[in-house]
Amino acid sequence: MTPAARTGASTRTSQVIKARPEAVYAAFMDAAALMAWLPPAQMTARMHAFDARVGGGYRMSLFYPPDEQAFHGKTADKEDMVDVRFMALAPPHRIVQAVRFVTADPAFAGGMTMTVTLDPVPDGTAVTLSFENLPPGLRPEDNDAGARLSLAQLARFVE
Repeated sequence: MTPAARTGASTRTSQVIKARPEAVYAAFMDAAALMAWLPPAQMTARMHAFDARVGGGYRMSLFYPPDEQAFHGKTADKEDMVDVRFMALAPPHRIVQAVRFVTADPAFAGGMTMTVTLDPVPDGTAVTLSFENLPPGLRPEDNDAGARLSLAQLARFVE
């Protein structure tokens, strides 16, 4: 089922980052950069594959800290693995991705769409992450909190 075929919750998270849209866009299109800023809070990442073109994408694992008790992974006990496909790339202003968790849990099955918009503003770039059709097991407030943490880390990475 395609992400657009389902109807689920959505979130929209924005932050102004003091960097040019080109620098912010580049941080989304580089495997090492993604691993540096994308994992929220104390999570870490491993990139399994990366192909920065429309129709390409990446597979990444995000790992919870070993002592984290509040969260359990969607793929394994402390791991969230995602498959991401680049559906549209309009450098340096827009990235559309189909995202799905690699999981056996039906609550997290199916795909969601993440749209990144990068709008120049006087102080830098307004970065907006819009998620559509969240899987039913992914609470919108948790998705928004993770997106806010990632955007703060993106700001530190590119500023």
